[in-house]
Amino acid sequence: MSGHRRLDWLGLTPEPERELPAAVAALRASLPRPPTAPVDGPDTAAVLEAAERRRVERLVLRGSRHSWLRYLAEVTDLVTAVAAGVRPGDRAAALLAAEVVLDHHRMLIGLPGAGYGRTAGDRTALEEAVRALRTPIRTGDLR
Repeated sequence: MSGHRRLDWLGLTPEPERELPAAVAALRASLPRPPTAPVDGPDTAAVLEAAERRRVERLVLRGSRHSWLRYLAEVTDLVTAVAAGVRPGDRAAALLAAEVVLDHHRMLIGLPGAGYGRTAGDRTALEEAVRALRTPIRTGDLR
């Protein structure tokens, strides 16, 4: 390689750029807020989504494969926590994010480098999360 930045990771699929900001914002919205955080308002979701969209844009335009995979690992942690019931969250948003990241990680097999191997643990965790998120939650016996 002649000193040029490797950009092959950018061509995998556009879904993460399009679909993750809204889903991740919904997951972040359910995180506990610090006492100094502003009170929820009608535009809180829109503000969170815009911030997430800017973050993804920065990663795509100025990031590296490593920083992108680090971001997707963070998304995986959010998703798996919701799927395991460790923290509250929008299950539909978690399922969407899980499927998008899982598809992305599966496509890494076609790229040079260690990305596919590096994401093996996340793929396993995401497959389990997808199964859990597709299973309806039982809220008690219906009689």
